[in-house]
Amino acid sequence: QVQLVESGGGLVQAGGSLRLSCAASGRTFSTLGAGWFRQAPGKEREFVASITWRAISTFYADSVKGRFTISRDIAKNTVHLQMSSLKPEDTAVYYCALGSYSSSPRGYDYWGQGTQVTVSS
Repeated sequence: QVQLVESGGGLVQAGGSLRLSCAASGRTFSTLGAGWFRQAPGKEREFVASITWRAISTFYADSVKGRFTISRDIAKNTVHLQMSSLKPEDTAVYYCALGSYSSSPRGYDYWGQGTQVTVSS
């Protein structure tokens, strides 16, 4: 089994930055793709960013492209999401996931419990 624990969420003003981290434990982490998703109240979970297991390739949702950066440290079993130029519409619970390199939640087998990000205007 794989356990994921997110951290780094919080309250930030519009235009500010936050860095989310996801610590993985359990089975081999390095062979899995990783992704970040988010879910706002009353909305479906949506894709944010994904990274391949060798961290060679990344892709992003159009809504965050140029503002967010996904990265991973295989040696430390962590995945990060650096968020800049935050907007109120970025407010959501952010989830880390491990599985494949995909924009679909169905592509991931393991999920964290989520961390709240709130952006005030």
